Amino acid sequence: MARMVQCVKLGQELEGLERPTYPGELGKRIYENVSKEAWQQWLGHQTMLINEYRLSPVDPKARKFLEAEMEKFFFGGGSAPPPDFQPGD
Repeated sequence: MARMVQCVKLGQELEGLERPTYPGELGKRIYENVSKEAWQQWLGHQTMLINEYRLSPVDPKARKFLEAEMEKFFFGGGSAPPPDFQPGD
């Protein structure tokens, strides 16, 4: 049986992640409060941020930026796309 969580992002009880997907305290909060569906939304948003800001995931400053955006995406007011971002068709 799937593990269910009250998803903080989508506001309903949904299937939770199978295992923690991020280390530390933030990873624990995500595991306990974020659904699989919301995590997939974050992965898409994170990819957009990496591409639009031309971030290198191995750069410590880029990782810190992405972690801050992840925190906002799930537990804050949301993570906004870059000001000049135009979604594709």
